[in-house]
Amino acid sequence: MSRSHWFFVVAGLLALLIATILVSATRGPVAVDLLVVARAAANAIGVPAGLTLAVEPYPVRETSLPVPVLSVRYVYPIQFDVPATSETIVRQIRLPRIVLGATVGFALAAAGTVMQGFFRNPLADPSIIGVSSGAALGAVAAIVFAATIPLPVMAFIGALLAAFAVYAIATRNGETPVATLLLAGVAIQTFLGAVISFMLVQAGESLREAVFWLMGHLHNSTWAEVEVTLPLAVLTVGVLYAYAHDLNVLLLGEADAHALGIEVERTKRILLALASVVTAAAVAVAGVIGFVGLVVPHVMRLLVGPDHRILLPTSALAGASFLVTADTLARSGTAEVPVGIVTAAVGAPFFLYLLRRREVHTV
Repeated sequence: MSRSHWFFVVAGLLALLIATILVSATRGPVAVDLLVVARAAANAIGVPAGLTLAVEPYPVRETSLPVPVLSVRYVYPIQFDVPATSETIVRQIRLPRIVLGATVGFALAAAGTVMQGFFRNPLADPSIIGVSSGAALGAVAAIVFAATIPLPVMAFIGALLAAFAVYAIATRNGETPVATLLLAGVAIQTFLGAVISFMLVQAGESLREAVFWLMGHLHNSTWAEVEVTLPLAVLTVGVLYAYAHDLNVLLLGEADAHALGIEVERTKRILLALASVVTAAAVAVAGVIGFVGLVVPHVMRLLVGPDHRILLPTSALAGASFLVTADTLARSGTAEVPVGIVTAAVGAPFFLYLLRRREVHTV
C-alpha cells in the first residue's frame, strides 16, 4: 500500500470514528439533534492549562479511601450556544461513555493486532496470556470481599500479575518460546477461571454486580476514567507502533529475525509488556469485552494486508468505531444490556462467516 493510500485509509477511519461518536451521542431516552450534539461535543474540547495534585477521598462501599489525585485544569476555547439540558446530556452523560468506549475498543484492537502478529496466528486475542482472566480475578475479589482498593485498580493489578506469571512460567534461560507462552497462558486462564467460579459461588448478594462486570460494560462511565485510560492507551499504542517494523520481521520466524539484526527476546518482552498494559487498562475500566481484539484485527488484515505499520493504526481506529457502535446497540433497546454481550453476538457469527469464506492460515 502506498503512503498516500495509507494516509487516506487512516483519515477515512478517523472520520468514521468521529461520525460514529456523534451519531451515537444522539441516541438515548432523550433524543438530541445531530447538530446540537456536534456543537456540544465541540464545546467539550478542552486544552490542558495546568496540573494540580491533591489528596481526595475515594468512595469504597460505606467508607472512603484517601488517594492522591492529579487534576488537569482545562480551558474550553469553543463556546457554541447549546440548550443547557442538551449540553448536560451530551457532555456529562453520553460523551464520557462513548469516548471511553472508543478508547477501550482502540486499546483492545491494537493489543489483538500485536498478539496475532506475535503468535503468528490470526486466532490470537489480547486475553491469550491471561490478562483478562487476571483482571476478572482482581475485580471479582474487589466486589465479593468489599476490598478497600478501588475495583479498577484491583483489576489492573490482577491483569498485570497474571501476564507476569505467564511470562515467568514460560521463560527458561532468558528465552521465551512462543508455544510455551501460549500453553502457559491457557493453563493460567483455566486456573484463574476456576478461582473466579469459586468466588462467584461465595458471592452472595454481590453476585449480580460481579456477573455484570464480567459481561463487559460501559455503564456510568466518567470523564475521570477517560482522563486516565485515554492517555495511557494512546501512549502505549504509540510505542507499539514504533516496534511495527520489528513485528513485521518477527513474522519471518525468530531465527530469520535474529539474522536480520532484531534483538528477538528483548523485542518479545517489550511487545508482551506493552500489549499487556494496554489490555489491562481497557479491561480494568470496562470489564471483559470479547471479540474486539480478535475480529477487528483479522478483518483489517484482510483489507489492508499484514504490514503492521499500516495494520496497527487502522485496526485500532476500526476497533474504536466497532465498540462505540456495539455500545450504541447495547443501550438502544427497552432495557440496556452489557456491551460484551453485543460484541459476542455480533462478532461471533461474523467471524464464523469469515472462516467459511476464507481459509485460515497463520500470519
